[in-house]
Amino acid sequence: MESSILTKVFLPLALGVIMLGMGLSISLNDFKRVFIYPKAVTIGLINQLILLPLIAFGLVSIFGLKTELAVGLMILAACPGGATSNLISHLAKGDTALSITLTAFSSLIAVITIPFIVNFSIVRFIPGGEAQQLNVFGTIISVLLITVIPVAIGMFINSRAPKFSARMERTVKIVSAVFLALIIIAAVLKEWESMPMFFRQAGPAALALNLITLTLGFYIARLFKLSPKQSGTISIESGIQNGTLGITVAATLLNNSAMTIPSAIYSLIMFATAAFVIYIGNRTIKD
Repeated sequence: MESSILTKVFLPLALGVIMLGMGLSISLNDFKRVFIYPKAVTIGLINQLILLPLIAFGLVSIFGLKTELAVGLMILAACPGGATSNLISHLAKGDTALSITLTAFSSLIAVITIPFIVNFSIVRFIPGGEAQQLNVFGTIISVLLITVIPVAIGMFINSRAPKFSARMERTVKIVSAVFLALIIIAAVLKEWESMPMFFRQAGPAALALNLITLTLGFYIARLFKLSPKQSGTISIESGIQNGTLGITVAATLLNNSAMTIPSAIYSLIMFATAAFVIYIGNRTIKD
């Protein structure tokens, strides 16, 4: 498969299917939960949309990431949590309804924040980066088409045919998992010769980003006296990013395969740490 077909067709299509699957599990009631859990939703969104990019920016400096890898880590930090975070929250005995609510809201807001964070990073970390910036309006439209619109279609199906949606949800999740695996494999193979070097350079920063955001998300929530279930969910929503979207932004919108590496590495790392989070959640959180 040629890289142009992968980046222009397969990646957006795969991400659309993944987001459609997320939409099948969302209803309008999830958006109303902001009024039921205002403190939890606010803390979760602040962690996701403000604290996470700031931590990533600090880690770029601490680990000395350069040019494309630095931008790639910032792209990842700009992305919201994905459908994976909802599943992990459920398996870890977190507040699944809160997880879905946070994912839905952060996905909507990220449509606006992604191009600004990415453009700031390009100018900051790449010499002459002004010429490589994303078109803000075009990026908003692109992210809408490959994330928000499929979610909205999934929500519409769920509202009109809930039984059909429930039946399809499992199938779409399996297909989404396959797509996610293929996307990560494709990103790794594209830069296979440079992968050892990239992993040495970006791997520690990606791991640190994952562990720091998981930890801070939990303890900030506990500091504000949220329940263990809600705190666990905010931890997961803070530390589990939509790596597929990160890869798509880098490969499709920026046409830069090196920038996909932090998202690909992070996606591999987060599944290992997620397994630990699930284990801890099942040991400590009571039903």
